[in-house]
Amino acid sequence: MPEPGKKPVSAFSKKPRSVEVAAGSPAVFEVETERAGVKVRWQRGGSDIGASSKYGLATEGTRHTLTVREVGPADQGSYAVIAGSSKVKFDLKVTEAEKAEPVLAPAPAPAEATGTPGETLAPAAELGESAPSPEGSSSAARNGPTPGAPDDPIGLFVMRPQDGEVTVGGSITFSARVAGASLLKPPVVKWFKGKWVDLSSKVGQHLQLHDSYDRASKVYLFELHITDAQPAFTGGYRCEVSTKDKFDCSNFNLTVHEAVGTGDVDLLSSFRRTSLAGGGRRISDSHEDAGILDFSSLLKKSSSFRTPRDSKLEAPAEEDVWEILRQAPPSEYERIAFQYGVTDLRGMLKRLKGMRRDEKKSTAFQKKLEPAYQVSKGHKIRLTVELADPDAEVKWLKNGQEIQMSGSKYIFESIGAKRTLTISQCSLADDAAYQCVVGGEKCSTELFVKEPPVLITRPLEDQLVMVGQRVEFECEVSEEGAQVKWLKDGVELTREETFKYRFKKDGRRHRLIINEATLEDTGHYALRTSGGQALAELIVQEKKLEVYQSIADLTVGAKDQAVFKCEVSDENVRGVWLKNGKELVPDSRIKVSHIGRVHKLTIDDVTPADEADYSFVPEGFACNLSAKLHFMEVKIDFVPRQEPPKIHLDCPGRIPDTIVVVAGNKLRLDVPISGDPAPTVIWQKAITQGNKSPARPAPDAPEDAGDSDEWVFDKKLLCETEGRVRVETTKDRSIFTVEGAEKEDEGVYTVTVKNPVGEDRVNLTVKVIDVPDAPAAPKVSNVGEDSCTVQWEPPAYDGGQPVLGYILERKKKKSYRWMRLNFDLIQELSHEARRMIEGVVYEMRVYAVNAIGMSRPSPASQPFMPIGPPSEPTHLAVEDVSDTTVSLKWRPPERVGAGGLDGYSVEYCPEGGECSEWVAALRGLTEHTSILVKDLPTGARLLFRVRAHNMAGPGAPVTTTEPVTVQEILQRPRLQLPRHLRQTIQKKVREPVNLLIPFQGKPRPQVTWTKEGQPLAGEEVSVRNSPTDTILFIRAARRAHSGTYQVTVRIENMEDKATLVLQVVDKPSPPQDLRVTEAWGLNVALEWKPPQDDGNTELWGYTVQKADKKTMEWFTVLEHYRRTHCVVPELIIGNGYYFRVFSQNMVGSSDTAATTKEPVFIPRPGITYEPPNYKALDFSEAPSFTQPLVNRSVIAGYTTMLCCAVRGSPKPKISWFKNGLDLGEDARFRMFSKQGVLTLEIRKPCPFDGGIYVCRATNLQGEAQCECRLEVRGEEPLGPGPGRREEQGSSGDPGLCSVVPGQAPAVTARARTLS
Repeated sequence: MPEPGKKPVSAFSKKPRSVEVAAGSPAVFEVETERAGVKVRWQRGGSDIGASSKYGLATEGTRHTLTVREVGPADQGSYAVIAGSSKVKFDLKVTEAEKAEPVLAPAPAPAEATGTPGETLAPAAELGESAPSPEGSSSAARNGPTPGAPDDPIGLFVMRPQDGEVTVGGSITFSARVAGASLLKPPVVKWFKGKWVDLSSKVGQHLQLHDSYDRASKVYLFELHITDAQPAFTGGYRCEVSTKDKFDCSNFNLTVHEAVGTGDVDLLSSFRRTSLAGGGRRISDSHEDAGILDFSSLLKKSSSFRTPRDSKLEAPAEEDVWEILRQAPPSEYERIAFQYGVTDLRGMLKRLKGMRRDEKKSTAFQKKLEPAYQVSKGHKIRLTVELADPDAEVKWLKNGQEIQMSGSKYIFESIGAKRTLTISQCSLADDAAYQCVVGGEKCSTELFVKEPPVLITRPLEDQLVMVGQRVEFECEVSEEGAQVKWLKDGVELTREETFKYRFKKDGRRHRLIINEATLEDTGHYALRTSGGQALAELIVQEKKLEVYQSIADLTVGAKDQAVFKCEVSDENVRGVWLKNGKELVPDSRIKVSHIGRVHKLTIDDVTPADEADYSFVPEGFACNLSAKLHFMEVKIDFVPRQEPPKIHLDCPGRIPDTIVVVAGNKLRLDVPISGDPAPTVIWQKAITQGNKSPARPAPDAPEDAGDSDEWVFDKKLLCETEGRVRVETTKDRSIFTVEGAEKEDEGVYTVTVKNPVGEDRVNLTVKVIDVPDAPAAPKVSNVGEDSCTVQWEPPAYDGGQPVLGYILERKKKKSYRWMRLNFDLIQELSHEARRMIEGVVYEMRVYAVNAIGMSRPSPASQPFMPIGPPSEPTHLAVEDVSDTTVSLKWRPPERVGAGGLDGYSVEYCPEGGECSEWVAALRGLTEHTSILVKDLPTGARLLFRVRAHNMAGPGAPVTTTEPVTVQEILQRPRLQLPRHLRQTIQKKVREPVNLLIPFQGKPRPQVTWTKEGQPLAGEEVSVRNSPTDTILFIRAARRAHSGTYQVTVRIENMEDKATLVLQVVDKPSPPQDLRVTEAWGLNVALEWKPPQDDGNTELWGYTVQKADKKTMEWFTVLEHYRRTHCVVPELIIGNGYYFRVFSQNMVGSSDTAATTKEPVFIPRPGITYEPPNYKALDFSEAPSFTQPLVNRSVIAGYTTMLCCAVRGSPKPKISWFKNGLDLGEDARFRMFSKQGVLTLEIRKPCPFDGGIYVCRATNLQGEAQCECRLEVRGEEPLGPGPGRREEQGSSGDPGLCSVVPGQAPAVTARARTLS
């Protein structure tokens, strides 16, 4: 029985295949079960097949064989094999002898997914693995249609594509069949990979699509054929079929496994292009499209030789190759493709080009929406964009329709340049494409709403019903209106035309209703949700009527009442009473009643005519309950008036008969008496002294009283006339009545009649029988995967009747519903219970049954859980062999079960040894899927096997297919130096150095490292070796570690060497001897010497900076300057300057700089300072521009400055305008005012920044303004090197600014400042 929530596990490890044989030849079908001892049944047409002259059955361990001898046309048809709860169907087709040769072995049936030879990709589907499925059910559709008579399809599919597996380089075919009998036009079929990728656009070398139509069966066949499978093909696929008014789809998965093996890695073959021409034709290597460079195969093969290393030395996690390619220069594309195993580099670059084109900077958006968002159902999501224009209008669209503000569902926010759309309480209706539109530009995204998993809050209950009864399964889930699926034996149920299944939803409750159950409805029913599934078993049995109490023979006297009573198991059963075989018609004297399970026939005033055979026949059952009515005629002879008393009982020899009464029934002893005068009647009951002590004869008892003299009694007088036990006496009879007989009423009753003439006495034995006592709690043992053995003890008291058998019931621990396991009584005191679900906790209880009925149930057994051992491990392979060791590896078993996995045991034995010679390779169990078996005899040929263990015990073993010879295989040592280590290896100081070099060779080579021909010394350099690689590790590199390293691998007299050059670089030292060689005008000439230490690498140049003596703010004059002398131009007259120079290499700039010791003063030529004579004057002055703006023409992309000089008192307020617009709030423009010099900085102007610029100065005395025209041209090629001096503007006026690419232009202006 399958585990809840998991795919049902088959009991077969090898299943039979359909075969086609010639008439008169034998046909052989073979199956293999998971374990030995499993009972296997073969069927044909639903009937079991037994061994005969026609059929031969054989069993050998786990292998079972069915042989059909001398096959004829009558043997053609469908067969089945059943083991436990698994059932597999197969077909036998008979052909004429001259057209086909006999087939003695099963031929493989066409699989839906075929892989490489020798590998099973899609096993034959099982039918009803949990329970036999009814014929014609939808479960048969999964196995495909039988020729000529396709099964009813589920939706449009007759056969859906199944999951498949294939090794790298293999081929696989997925097939889908669609019924075309009811279609006017061929259906449209599409194949997808993932969610959106349409495979019709990928048809080519690795993928083909085929379709065909079978006119005989009217079935369309669609095939997806994949050749040369690659690991990237792994994933989920989908097949969609649609017609004019119908649609259906099916999902399936493809798994691509790496090839198992440790052969030599052919480096050269990995660089060869795979041919597109096919066959043996060779394509010239000069053609660019001659094939694909398969670098991935080289990487995968080389990685297979590496063993796990310390986690600190492992490679970093996978990186995004797309992101690396987008940021890398084109010259690095080939290296990245090799490093990350990119095979289709041309296709990837084509897509990368499209991605870069899409990344064109947007003029409306500074930040766009992400490509996709995901949100859980019921949560809220925020979609945010940033606009280039904060005042722009924004529209939000959903699936092309504008979103209107309504309630609290959608919230629009605007903060600065950010625009946000908030969607509250997301539902599945919000799963759509969203767009943000600004003007004529828009950005799009897709929102995926993820539903939370629907959980099972109340599971299904097992049910046991009879044929024709109504079945209702009820389950409760965690969410109202959730989508669920009902399945029977793993096959989804649909609403058939007969409406056999009815599905009801009531909030969170879901019901499956079967109005009239049939035997075919037996099986396992499941309700599956997105978060799990609930499983229950339905057992439908044919109606069986049990008789709890049969009618008994009666002997009554004249005018008495005769009552026939019986009790059956079904209270709804009606019946007919017969008298001597004829139906009895009720009247005023004869009454028939039916109350619950009890049927009564009452005859008042019995007459001799009523003596007959009476029968009760239940309707609908082959059952007949019979009894006989005896009429007792009392003959009274005439005697004189003095007559001694006499008891008139039919007791031959005066030995009383034993009167049997069922507990709870009414006991009436009617004793006729006579005597004259009327006698006195005395009723007494004997009470035993002690436990079953020998009896003494009663006083005055006749000597022929039989066995009564064996017991000793004390007499208890019974004289009550009312109550449960009462005595009623008339003239001619005495009646003793007990209402509701009990066990205490059992015993010997003495009736004594006396009168003056004499007395008479009779002993009546009454026996009260009842149902047995409840047995003790049963004990459960031998718990297996879906079965267990239940044992119990007989009840302490059998109720006075022998126990006929036992009834066993079970239930799930958390359930309240007990399910009966047997309908025929169990005679033994043990039973093997089957059909249980692995991993579910059960309890057992037992009933004892005798002729009266069933006892009360026993206490429940201790809870237990069926658990089976795991299946055998898979892909057992030999990884390495030496003279005394063998390295094995394997994969976990396919089926683990509810018991989990405790570990693996590894054993070996010599070739040809017996099973008892298996030797454990290690003590206890290992949790790893690989092991190194040591201390093996050299040269021995051994077989190895691995078994998985859990709490249920060991599973089936997997054994190596061939014996392994324990002997080292000599392999020449060879170093595999990675490409990036073949060049000079540059590392910065204090960076770690980790050089990993793989190598090959057997036995394990000896690895030696040297530096400059000398062995490595010092603790800072360490070498770590493994069987497959060697690592040179330096925790913090120093300059002294630079040099040439050589690694050598040696095996005896064979060796291989590799040389590595390590260069440890650092920052350079500062330049030397910086001095000012000359100063003239506004220029200063500097000169210095190269640094004493270049940092062990090439210098990239120098950085020259200047600082005003007043502010000591350093400004960069030159960067990446190659020469050791330069001229610093455009200094300000009257200021003193310091200068410093940094040296720079690939690591960075030097930590310190060479600085001039004394400042350099820029004198004003020909001007002698004369102290002015101040007069008491008004210094207020209207603004005036001493140096106006000058028209400019600049190159786009280079920062530009507009300069002018102004005077005025008080200090005027300055405003800048462009084409009449105030520039004060624009971040792209910066305004400076220093000592009367006004500067407007335009950062990286574009042609749109051209126009008329105005500078306006305003104070209390007035205002003044000046203007100029700025022209921005396209980029022009750069001039000479970075050390040149740019020419000044054409006007020659110092108010113009020089522009140097990559730096702010230096500004020189003259202005008269107010004192």
